[in-house]
Amino acid sequence: MAVSDLDDGIVNAFVDERKRRGLLHRSHRPAVCGLVEHLRELGMVRAPISEPTSEQSPAARLVSQYEEYLRSERGLAAVTVADYGLYVRRFVDERFGGRHLYLGKLGPRDILSFIVRYAHSMSPGRAKLMVAALRSFLRYLFQRGQVEADLAEAVPSVADWRLSTVPKYLSIEEIDRLLDACDQSTSTGRRDYAILVLLARLGLRAGEVASLELDDIDWRVGEIVVRGKGLLHDRLPLLPEAGEALATYLRWDRPPITTRRVFVRRKAPLRGFARSSTVSTMSGVPWNGPA
Repeated sequence: MAVSDLDDGIVNAFVDERKRRGLLHRSHRPAVCGLVEHLRELGMVRAPISEPTSEQSPAARLVSQYEEYLRSERGLAAVTVADYGLYVRRFVDERFGGRHLYLGKLGPRDILSFIVRYAHSMSPGRAKLMVAALRSFLRYLFQRGQVEADLAEAVPSVADWRLSTVPKYLSIEEIDRLLDACDQSTSTGRRDYAILVLLARLGLRAGEVASLELDDIDWRVGEIVVRGKGLLHDRLPLLPEAGEALATYLRWDRPPITTRRVFVRRKAPLRGFARSSTVSTMSGVPWNGPA
């Protein structure tokens, strides 16, 4: 098709097809909408992707208006708008289909039956996202005067108890393969190997590794100070494997800079990691460029 042929109908057909095949990701709709919006700004597409068309059903118009409310009045990110819209669209379609919208007939039974039908097949996180979307939508209807009662109060909470499941862990063989994957012939590989050894052998958290400072290592005693959550500090024995990895990195690979952080970036600006997620996403295998 020509670029000028892109419109809301084609985008919606693409999203619906991905959803039907179970391949829809939350980034698909924002990505395609962003592309079409860019093409519109270049004058290659006639209408913005967010404009409702005359062919839209009443349910589709309602969901489009709700998504516009999330963007313009709530200021939510495109990914969040897409996630909320996905669940709200499914709820409205199942309750009313292509028929006229009798929003006044919505009741707690409709909400509970929808949640029960889908929540059992979701992870707790996705189920919590679904009920958050429904609460937001129902409050939107109440604020706009389209329903008489605030049905958001009828949306139940999703239980997600901490430590309710067996913690995930790697086997010894998997840990050994992960450590072996580090290329210790490079500076980045030796740094990553030292980080992974602290995670695997001493059980440190990502934030504890990221905040580790030079003064926290007592080489004479063979201990390491761990700065935990809050102001809690603890001392752990510096095992030989971890000590050797740290010593190698500090002697040969850590750049001579003023920060007291043990682990620093390999690219400018040379400083400690800005957040623990840098450590959390470190896999020990080659990737496109060092941190």
